[in-house]
Amino acid sequence: MTSPAEAPAAGVILDATTVLGAEHYSAELVDAVRAATNAAAIAAGLWFGRGDKNAADAAAVAAMRAELLTAPFAGFVVIGEGEKDDAPMLANGEELGSGQGPACDIAVDPLDGTRLVQEGLPGSVCVIALAPRGTLFDPRDVFYMDKLISSAPARGVLDLRTTPTANVHRLAEALGKPVSEIAVAVLDKPRHASLVAELLGIGAQVELAGEGDVSSAIAAATPGGRIDLAMGIGGTPEGVLTACAVRALQGFMEGKLAPQTDEQLRMALAAGHDLDRVLTLDDLVASDRVLFASSPVKSE
Repeated sequence: MTSPAEAPAAGVILDATTVLGAEHYSAELVDAVRAATNAAAIAAGLWFGRGDKNAADAAAVAAMRAELLTAPFAGFVVIGEGEKDDAPMLANGEELGSGQGPACDIAVDPLDGTRLVQEGLPGSVCVIALAPRGTLFDPRDVFYMDKLISSAPARGVLDLRTTPTANVHRLAEALGKPVSEIAVAVLDKPRHASLVAELLGIGAQVELAGEGDVSSAIAAATPGGRIDLAMGIGGTPEGVLTACAVRALQGFMEGKLAPQTDEQLRMALAAGHDLDRVLTLDDLVASDRVLFASSPVKSE
């Protein structure tokens, strides 16, 4: 494998960056955050389809950090993707920004969908979310979360504590369409075999995603989009990032911490987490003043 310093030249095409919540922050800070996700997407795109996901991730991290170091805010990284798999990362507790401007929590995934970039597949994104300092949920030592995400009509209707079947039927009624037209995004992982079977068994449409936890969730929270519901176990860092976007979209989200191994369970309990607690959107991000930006990665 080549090193990040030996990154090959390649043309990169970026779709428009998605920015949510720009009205809450200065134009200068919004521009800086947009530039950071764009820079990360360009850097990762140089590795698109070249078989080295760590090089792509490292390139995205370096590009994003370089942009954020001088951004007009006092940023503190609460969610730094990478801990669960020893990938390159912006570290939890890292301070970014010029120190001038609002004090913010940062949730970041410099490259959500590293395998997709490695294999030259669509769907990877570079993501940042900001919220006022002290308002983002800190899922310390827990890397996975069971999630239920939809658009505004799902508020007061869906409940993570009930069955997938019941939630699909409730959402179908709320949206005024048959179950057969409800599209559900689920990560294509062995742990979801029974969930997928249940959804197909009631006639719902299932869209499997190999990666791209954040993208699927945002699609579900967007009113009138192609996805009505996202459910299943994905990353906890991605869950907090997603919560910021869902909050800006005025959608619905619930989550529940879901350790996947005995060691993860031990760490979660040692950190003092209540694993029976259903986390609401207010628990995940306790402010409406969120700023979310996401740039997709593509190659020519």
